[in-house]
Amino acid sequence: MKRTTALATALTLGAALPAFAADCTIKVGVLHSLSGTMAISETTLKDTMEMLVEQQNASGGVIGCDLEAIVVDPASDWPLFAEKARELLTVHEVDVIFGNWTSVSRKSVLPVIEELNGLLFYPVQYEGEESSKNVFYTGAAPNQQAIPATDYFLDELGIEKFALLGTDYVYPRTTNNILEAYLQEKGIAEEDIFVNYTPFGHSDWSKIVSDVVALGADGKKVGVISTINGDANIGFYKELAAAGISADDIPVVAFSVGEEELSGLDTSNLVGHLAAWNYFQSAETDANAEWIEAWKARMGEERVTNDPMEAHYIGFNMWVNAVTAAGSAEVDAVRTAMYGQEFPNLTGGTAVMLPNHHLAKPVLIGEITEDGQFDIISQTEEVPGDAWTDFLPESAKLVSDWKELGCGMYNTETKTCVQTLSNY
Repeated sequence: MKRTTALATALTLGAALPAFAADCTIKVGVLHSLSGTMAISETTLKDTMEMLVEQQNASGGVIGCDLEAIVVDPASDWPLFAEKARELLTVHEVDVIFGNWTSVSRKSVLPVIEELNGLLFYPVQYEGEESSKNVFYTGAAPNQQAIPATDYFLDELGIEKFALLGTDYVYPRTTNNILEAYLQEKGIAEEDIFVNYTPFGHSDWSKIVSDVVALGADGKKVGVISTINGDANIGFYKELAAAGISADDIPVVAFSVGEEELSGLDTSNLVGHLAAWNYFQSAETDANAEWIEAWKARMGEERVTNDPMEAHYIGFNMWVNAVTAAGSAEVDAVRTAMYGQEFPNLTGGTAVMLPNHHLAKPVLIGEITEDGQFDIISQTEEVPGDAWTDFLPESAKLVSDWKELGCGMYNTETKTCVQTLSNY
């Protein structure tokens, strides 16, 4: 945060001076891909952050300062994310960063922000198995998305065989490791779980879809849990439709497909397939109606809202309130002020920031409708995000508590703060 001599003088004189325009700036870094395979998802989050900054400035800024959004394009290039994060912190001297989508990009950025003591708000569902004092994870952990979605398949749809299809990087692989362990704990045989990974941008889905269909040759009910990311989803859903597979035949629940991704698809053949998120545009609350109205007024009537946008909305407003409470945008002061922050979410509840740097959030499951929206068919109360899963042996004994313990990997058996973990 950069203050001028004029501001310092004004603060010294205090109430003796009339009101004056803010002449200090708090810089907000925006680290989202505007090109490459992830632009389909991330460009909207850049637009979201610019809107939030503009709205805050229109409300008077923060602690007497204007906010300035500093936007960079890491171009869906994972090493470039680290370079751009360093640029934001050292060249532009931003006070906070909102950004990343994929876990591989977040893992790339992590050493940089820890080295330079930056602060990252990460808005997308992820695999868990991580806790950094320099990151606030405002998207869903596995127990806030993947596990509840799997329970829905088991309990509500009677799925007996599972195809775990993902893009080949850390989020799908770790999430599917957790789900394989969870499914086997639930009595699903190992041979009834089909796992497949494809590269970013994958386009030829014919054999994979055939393999999924073959999984149900014995008459058992098959379901797909999809951690496919980016524009590869377009080809996947097109191949499903070309093969004549409906949601009644083989339902798909996706963790990375929301309203933005559906806006580029013909959804007529996707009706009834599912997604699990913590927010859908179709949520009927006054706060959501206001958010949608503001978004469409700025971006155009055709633009949709989605879950990672809400995560940025919550994270940004919590950050603003923490800066206000701390009286400073300095990272350590803001981090301390973040614990226990509450802010109304857009689905009718209240998000709470926990000592493990995760939010308590509701879990929603929605069915795709013909207009590219989701009919919400299931919604929970707020579920506390868990940094370390209960379904991997090494992780089950770990807790994250940055407020009291000052540790992201506290071993409850040895009562010590762990520094390394084989799958971390």
